[in-house]
Amino acid sequence: MAYVITQRCCNDASCVPECPVDCIRPTPEQPEFATTEQLYIDPDTCIDCGACVDACPVEAIFSEDDLVASLARFRDINAAYFQRHPLESNFEPITTPPRPPKDLGTLRVAIVGAGPAACYAADELLRRADVEVEMFDRLPTPWGLVRAGVAPDHAGTKRVSTMFESAFRRDTLQYYLNVEVGQHVSHEELVEHHHAVIYAVGASTDRRLGVPGEDLPGSHSATEFVAWYNGHPDYADRTFDLSGERAVIVGNGNVALDVARVLTMSPDDLAKTDIADHALDALRNSSIREVVVLGRRGPLQAAYTTPEFLALTHMKGVDVIVDEADLELDAESRALLDDPEVEPTLALKYQLAQEYAGAPRNPGHKRIVFRYLTSPTAIIGADKVEAIEFAHNELVPDASGKLAARATDRTETLPASLVLRSIGYKGRPVPALPFDEQHGVVPNEHGRVLADNAPLTGVYVSGWIKRGPRGVIGSNRVDATETVEQLLADFVQGRLPAPQSDRAALKALLAQRQPDLVDREGWKAIDAAERTAGKASGRPRVKLTSLEDLLKAARG
Repeated sequence: MAYVITQRCCNDASCVPECPVDCIRPTPEQPEFATTEQLYIDPDTCIDCGACVDACPVEAIFSEDDLVASLARFRDINAAYFQRHPLESNFEPITTPPRPPKDLGTLRVAIVGAGPAACYAADELLRRADVEVEMFDRLPTPWGLVRAGVAPDHAGTKRVSTMFESAFRRDTLQYYLNVEVGQHVSHEELVEHHHAVIYAVGASTDRRLGVPGEDLPGSHSATEFVAWYNGHPDYADRTFDLSGERAVIVGNGNVALDVARVLTMSPDDLAKTDIADHALDALRNSSIREVVVLGRRGPLQAAYTTPEFLALTHMKGVDVIVDEADLELDAESRALLDDPEVEPTLALKYQLAQEYAGAPRNPGHKRIVFRYLTSPTAIIGADKVEAIEFAHNELVPDASGKLAARATDRTETLPASLVLRSIGYKGRPVPALPFDEQHGVVPNEHGRVLADNAPLTGVYVSGWIKRGPRGVIGSNRVDATETVEQLLADFVQGRLPAPQSDRAALKALLAQRQPDLVDREGWKAIDAAERTAGKASGRPRVKLTSLEDLLKAARG
């Protein structure tokens, strides 16, 4: 018997160092770790000790004998990885990096942001140094996209916040929530009170299509829709037209699949999750029967991960539709599929599309329809969305030899009342920091912020604002480790000026600037209120979705 890593794998690699026989791959040191869809356990080497299970923050690892039907296929997925990448064990002992000498005193760090990137950075600092950490976020709640971005039916993925909560119990980390840097406190004041400042503010804007009709009522970003159904206070009052029978999602990454599931799931199933009440009410009255997911490239190049595509197999009352004509492969794609070095999940991604194309269909079911090789050219309507026009694409090699989508002159129009674009995120400029507009990131070298190609003393970045909007929640762990390594090296080498003011002075300043500041006790009160409301209705929590209600709960 062996253990198996399944769909909700967060890629944070907590399990890797815990394995006594070194049978989890890829590791953060391997090049393929940056692009892998999940981690895998070699069934022939696993000794069934369960150490990885205890280390997994999202409960993604199961004994193969305990796999439920929806996860059973992951037994073969794990084994297939090692058929293409035979295990070469490395039993070199894992060493703990040295802590900064005690005579340097306590390191003080401000972290701007409270999402996964910020939390992984804080956790790394707390484990590695004698440190005081202040964590700032403009919302009254922590956890960022774990709370406001992960789909409500992915409760396991949200459990990573439990790991953070456990790590942050001590007063060495203090919360300054409902505090906006640039409004309640300046960058210069953060520098004055700390040795270093880490910005982990994510990528909060979405990319636009740039086509006519994009601003018609009924056309939105998936970012707005996701924030709305997750109860983000900035989006709780939004409305979405669910009166038509068809919605179209432009883009086919994992966020697009999340949205497609939420639009087609049974409201009774959603009612068991932490979805916002206003969204649940709207979805109960929804008329949408079909969600069409448009992808720019072919089924092999689709942006969704194989585990998320596989999860659609087990949706109740929903047919997944793929046209067999969309599965014809050009020579380059066929060669890619046959490449023995390619991760086996790519072959499975194509196999799943074939299975969906050949599956029986029930006229009474809702539908998620995948259309490949398409690019929107216009959103059509008089005073609201009535249809979307798109061109059919072909794949051609670009200057680097990679396959790129090129529009043909063949177009198609599809009636729809709701269009959601899900084509990627982009970072916003951070006050007082340099910014790369083209890539939507703060210029940096391994996390050290660069101004005119020289490091900006004591200022660092982590997460999407550092590397761009790619990767999953756990990708931020390796990223944060790299940034913290640079920060600690700078501290040890005396490059970080000592703070001019202490922790008490900062607390007094912020209490004066923001009377509605939410600290640890305030967040615990919000959390308790939401969980108590959820317990009464058999849900994980009932989210408070207005700033007024959140602050009222924080005050107890």
